Amino acid sequence: MLGDLANWVQDVINQFGYIGVALLVVIENVFPPIPSEIVLPFAGFVAQQSATTDALNVAQSDTSVVGMMIAATIGSVIGALILYAIAAAIGPERLRAFVERFGRWFGVKPSDLVRAEAWFDQRSAVAVLVGRCVPLIRSIVSIPAGFRRMKLTSFVVLTAIGSAVWNIALIGTGAVLGDQWERVGEYVGVFQWFVIGAILILLVRFVLTRVKRRRTSVKS
Repeated sequence: MLGDLANWVQDVINQFGYIGVALLVVIENVFPPIPSEIVLPFAGFVAQQSATTDALNVAQSDTSVVGMMIAATIGSVIGALILYAIAAAIGPERLRAFVERFGRWFGVKPSDLVRAEAWFDQRSAVAVLVGRCVPLIRSIVSIPAGFRRMKLTSFVVLTAIGSAVWNIALIGTGAVLGDQWERVGEYVGVFQWFVIGAILILLVRFVLTRVKRRRTSVKS
């Protein structure tokens, strides 16, 4: 299945160039199963290959590495805005009602939601900027920003900057590696496992804290 997906991604980029990359990145932001470690490195490879053939007067260059980076960043912002709009439409009131009704099944209280909202409000700029450079969190960070209705101008600017860093890294690496662009996925995979480990540690810490508080409240 992943092989078929990779082939489809390559066909789209080969056929549509910048527009294909931008469209794929929009979909990747909204539908994470399309991995950026396939889309972006291959885009870099295609652009570099195009530039090389042009230098040899074999073919006219249709794409450039910089152009691919810009197209990918535009797609990232559009995809992030879609998630932002969905979360903003749901709104904090519906989210709070959901937590009040079903939160106990997940060990989450309304007070936890209030603390989480306060945390995000204080660190929203850093969360969006850094989050756009972190696997697994890249798309998700748009959701709390939408729920809290973060200032749209700030959200767009920070999303563009953070996404540009990620896109430049992966597209640039794909261009450097050439026909070995698939190795980028290995590097991202290692980074992703570190992120998963950090998330698991935070979840364990959260659960232990909740258990400790319950025991304390029972004793008192």
